[in-house]
Amino acid sequence: MNILRLCTSIMSRLRKRRRPASARSWQTWVLLAALGGALGCHRANLHQALRENLPSAQGFPIVLAAYQPWFGDHDHIEVGYSSHDPAVLERQVEQAQNLGIAAFVVDWYGQRHPFLDKTFDLLQESAAAKNFKVALMYDEPEDSSDSTAAAISALDYAYQKYIGPNAPHRAAYLTYQGRPMIFLWPRHKQTDWKSVRQHLQSWDVMPLLIMEDGAYRVSDYMDGYYAWVKPGDRGWSRDGSNWGKQYLENFYKTMQKDYPNKIAVGAAWPGFNDSQASWSANRYMDRRCGKTFEDSLRVFRRYYSNDDPLPFLMVVTWNDYEEGTAIERGINNCRSSAPAASNAGGAGNQ
Repeated sequence: MNILRLCTSIMSRLRKRRRPASARSWQTWVLLAALGGALGCHRANLHQALRENLPSAQGFPIVLAAYQPWFGDHDHIEVGYSSHDPAVLERQVEQAQNLGIAAFVVDWYGQRHPFLDKTFDLLQESAAAKNFKVALMYDEPEDSSDSTAAAISALDYAYQKYIGPNAPHRAAYLTYQGRPMIFLWPRHKQTDWKSVRQHLQSWDVMPLLIMEDGAYRVSDYMDGYYAWVKPGDRGWSRDGSNWGKQYLENFYKTMQKDYPNKIAVGAAWPGFNDSQASWSANRYMDRRCGKTFEDSLRVFRRYYSNDDPLPFLMVVTWNDYEEGTAIERGINNCRSSAPAASNAGGAGNQ
């Protein structure tokens, strides 16, 4: 039994034994709680944070979660499961639904990374069976002689396989006001998004292009912007105390003031620690025993109201253990510092 399944079993048994009636039952409950604590199987804080800090206004904001699809691939750390295991994907969808998350936004490289493409295929199939949604976050190639042609080719492939009328699980693709949403992770200033947008008009339904915050030079060709985990102008602090308040405030102000007619996708995160990543730049944002997640969830409420609701809020992330932003196992990290690479999928300080 892997750690994910063990955590699920422990937390389920604890819920059933909430008020132990006998001394023997009480001893069993205490042992289960201790084991769950040692493994980092805490989700209560996560449920409570989402419930208390996301007041519903006609169903808004719709809660999304950024999803990393590469575990089990040799280029990434071991987390205790494979992103190609249908049973894992089914459990992840169910867990997300139980938290009120409506969709996973999945990092995707097109056909140039078959492992990730296969994960999206399997995840969309699992989502379709559970009335859940998925969306692509197209990650541009780092090296490309023609990033515009690469984008058009990748998105046309996605249209045929995942989004368009002939896609087998099209109903599970995330839409807004009837239009599919495609998130964009930019790497090239050379990409001609005007040409990309003109090409996409040939689709049966024009998609909504949602660009990462900051790439405002292409705003004429975008339908919206999403926030991402960042510390803001103050930069990363060595003690991790800068949890991104200034960045989020600036994002919401910018969207309200400069782009009121575009879709704003807010963000919340539990912290950040890229020490497990092969690309580590020693960036750190303290989780503060769950307070970073709670505080980042609240910021949007100063800028949006029931009369003018925030359309979407994306949790960054569901399962990025390499950059320490995963909420999959919960958000409480007061028992230890950082998870070991071999533990990242189950124990650690989630």
